[in-house]
Amino acid sequence: MTSKPTVLFVCVHNAGRSQMAAGYLQHLAGDRITVLSAGSAPGNQINPVAVQAMAEEGIDISRAVPKILTTGAVQESDVVITMGCGDTCPYFPGKRYEDWVLDDPAGQEIDMVRGVRDDIKNRVQALIRSLA
Repeated sequence: MTSKPTVLFVCVHNAGRSQMAAGYLQHLAGDRITVLSAGSAPGNQINPVAVQAMAEEGIDISRAVPKILTTGAVQESDVVITMGCGDTCPYFPGKRYEDWVLDDPAGQEIDMVRGVRDDIKNRVQALIRSLA
């Protein structure tokens, strides 16, 4: 792994889980880790309830834009975290892959999304420790 690792978060729409994870990692790790996120079938906008839940934590993901998952993004990443995107993520030997099983916040109420957010925060904190 390089001195500054790159982490890619992938979910289907790149509108909720992966954006919250990317927001936390950027917020908590600063410039020590390069953060990418993408989706296998990106949505049109970030989930507004996810934006609200993250704003409660002092993290603004409102300007994030869903992006399509590319082979290049996977190739340049040291760690690839998938969240419900199944087998659509390209696999390259030598990469660290993790699949985080998380409920999809799409169309859910804020209380449910807060639970997903808090789970993501705990996982991101553990990820940072593992990369230190």
